[in-house]
Amino acid sequence: MKLTWIDVRGLKDLTAPVIEEAVHVGIAGFVSDDPELLATIPPNKCKVGLILPDTPQPAAVKLAEIADVLVVDHTLAGKYEPALPSAEKGVFVTVTGEESLAVACTVASTAAWTLVEFQQDPSKIPLEILLGATDKAEGKLITLVTDLQDAEITLTVLERGPEGVMLRPDAVGEATALTEICREGTERLELEELTVTRLAHVGLGDRVCVDTCSHFKQNEGILVGSHATGMILVSSETHPLPYMPTRPFRVNAAALHSYSLTPANRTRYLAELRSGSELLAVDTDGNTRRIVVGRIKMESRPMLLIEAESPSGGKVNVIAQDDWHVRVLGPGGSVHNITELKPGDVILGYALTDQRHVGYPIREFLHEQ
Repeated sequence: MKLTWIDVRGLKDLTAPVIEEAVHVGIAGFVSDDPELLATIPPNKCKVGLILPDTPQPAAVKLAEIADVLVVDHTLAGKYEPALPSAEKGVFVTVTGEESLAVACTVASTAAWTLVEFQQDPSKIPLEILLGATDKAEGKLITLVTDLQDAEITLTVLERGPEGVMLRPDAVGEATALTEICREGTERLELEELTVTRLAHVGLGDRVCVDTCSHFKQNEGILVGSHATGMILVSSETHPLPYMPTRPFRVNAAALHSYSLTPANRTRYLAELRSGSELLAVDTDGNTRRIVVGRIKMESRPMLLIEAESPSGGKVNVIAQDDWHVRVLGPGGSVHNITELKPGDVILGYALTDQRHVGYPIREFLHEQ
């Protein structure tokens, strides 16, 4: 998980409820220039004392005495040191142009903590330059963000983003939302080897091609299934096709009623997907990543029913376009054209343990067949 810092300066009536919420949801650091306020933060949370050029000296001295991380403006270098034996020191830099960006690059190359505020323009190019210049630095870079949307964008700059972000909430609830945004990556799935048991040509239906904003790998696709409890790994169009070029952003997935898996263990019908929807890309080793849907293409085509069984006896069912160029993935990254599948072939899939209601796992009786 990326680091989450909350700026509790100037919150007025929101101060107490925001701190209470932030402590409850696991915010990592609390930033203040008020030593009395910082002293109220629970001992298991990181107290970040911020000393700026206009911080009164008595307050700065007290901050140095209680802070777990003492962040001092770069113009005050060497003036204040943390007093606690376990405390660390950080440097604050405001980037307003090329000169201050160069200062930030120098600081972040050596400092244990660097807190940066970008005031130059709304572009993320200064942050890209800073991340590139300090790629091998051992310290941690925290970037100020203006709101939750800015946090989401900032954390993915150059894919890896900074080590964390600092937000001053405008309302109760934003600390919770920030922790969700800062949860890094997606979980690995334990795929199963499924044995094909039956194939049947079922006639005309509406199939969905999912065109994404990402480039798939050759052993990667998405999970789809007629039932929420079991899905098959359908390949992306990264493998050569006759008569047409590959489309490495696409998965010719399945019929419109089919489920697919999204981040946070939710399912979505393929027919529900829209531009901007999220799905999980899954490879044959079970590694996953978040991908964004660019569009879906729904067209009437002949359809093929594929039934398979897991080692535990679970049934999996997918109805996909009945065409040679639609492929599913098997162990070791093997690629299987669905019109050449036969009973006994082994492909990869995933079993979900819970039934679903509007995509969310539920614990109640629900039967699918």
